[in-house]
Amino acid sequence: MVTIKDIAKLANVSHTTVSRALNNSPYIKEPTKRRILEIASQLNYTPNYNAKNLVMQKSHTVGLFFTSITNGTSPIFLADTIKGVNSVIGQEFNLFVRGIDDYDDFSSINNMRFDGIILMSQSEIDNTFIYHVMQKKIPLVVLNREIQEQGLINLLSNDQVGARQAVEHLIANGHKDIALIEGKRGFKSAQARKDGYMAALIENELLIHKEYQVEGHYDMQSGYTAMNQLLDLDRPPTAVFCSNDDMAIGAMNAVFARGLRVPDDISIVGFDDIGFAQYTTPRLTTVKRPVEKISIEGAKRLLAAISQTPGQGVKLYENTSLIVRDSVKELKEDAR
Repeated sequence: MVTIKDIAKLANVSHTTVSRALNNSPYIKEPTKRRILEIASQLNYTPNYNAKNLVMQKSHTVGLFFTSITNGTSPIFLADTIKGVNSVIGQEFNLFVRGIDDYDDFSSINNMRFDGIILMSQSEIDNTFIYHVMQKKIPLVVLNREIQEQGLINLLSNDQVGARQAVEHLIANGHKDIALIEGKRGFKSAQARKDGYMAALIENELLIHKEYQVEGHYDMQSGYTAMNQLLDLDRPPTAVFCSNDDMAIGAMNAVFARGLRVPDDISIVGFDDIGFAQYTTPRLTTVKRPVEKISIEGAKRLLAAISQTPGQGVKLYENTSLIVRDSVKELKEDAR
């Protein structure tokens, strides 16, 4: 196996100079650096990262954790988060993706294994994990859920505002009997979107019907089941706000299975603006949530925290936006 000392002997320099050249040190002159890199390439030199990591006390690993990967996390949400983080960290770091619920304890989460951690937090049950990571002094960025802890880097979208905009769009189109298919119980995003739904109804002095609020699980099947429950009511709603697009697609399929049509018989609005939303029939009106954008910014903030002395905490909100397509029908005054 070729070593740094072998390269140093051929280049007639010290092994320290070779090490610095291979790490692109500015203290090594360019001609020397080029000669060392050419020799390393000719010898098919592969750096021993394990030895390097031990010396530098670095793992070159970034952890990306979710509350759960298998329970309540949609495939699109998972993919957008990974895509955003991976686009930033480059080849210098390995990306380790795991659900917090995969762990019985956090003894293996330490600063010898992770240079930094990004948490896509979905529930308050993550707090134990957050405090463990902070106690171990591992640079940490928390996405998606507001955390009050001082000194923490916290990025999230304003889901409550986005949900309120979605329901206000339904109200502006003449709908008064508006139902909600909620997100997974215990998830902060589900509560924020329900709060936005309730705020829009209250501000517009519309009746709040308890039977119009049906729990879902952020998957298509639960959207399908919830919509059937709403359609079985003596007085079904004229419109439904779904707490994510997967449930909205499931809800649309339930409507079609009844021989009804969206939006002629019932209007539907989703949340997230996943890739499929613009290809449903009809195209889904939804709230665009900048998951990938938040993940990109979070990864940038984490790399800065890893390479520098951690600074003050920061809390940043990314705005959602309503994407109007074809799944909402305008009701006339006498339509109901």
